Amino acid sequence: MNRCRDYGKGSILNTNDDSFERSLIIIKPDGVKKKVIGEIISRFEKKDLTIEKLKMIKIDRKLACKHYQDHKNKSFFNMLIEYITSSPVVVMVISGKDAIVKARELMGATDSKKAKGGTIRGDFGDDITVNVIHGSDSAESAKREIELFFN
Repeated sequence: MNRCRDYGKGSILNTNDDSFERSLIIIKPDGVKKKVIGEIISRFEKKDLTIEKLKMIKIDRKLACKHYQDHKNKSFFNMLIEYITSSPVVVMVISGKDAIVKARELMGATDSKKAKGGTIRGDFGDDITVNVIHGSDSAESAKREIELFFN
């Protein structure tokens, strides 16, 4: 007897839909310290996104440098590395229809001071670096970032 449930077309487990995406989300040290992890996760779930994987880790310098490699030659790189490695973070993989766009809308502008109220950064962030959350900006970035944190 087959006890496996048939989720059928339209199910979150049906990844053949072109709009189905995955994204890496990092609740940064300030988000963890402010104790808003549950609130942030809830916002993703309310947008019909699934939390596929989740863990709390302390990012070491080597992993941080790999993750932020695109910013290596920018003036804020060292400050960014110091910040992201300063204390534990929550990393998770979210998935669903248009997950990357939905996540970026939920997060708000990178600079928390410019983010609208009702967005994660607008509600909980402090500035452009201490901005509570990271999310993949494209399908290519998501693939690379997910492999980095969930290998």
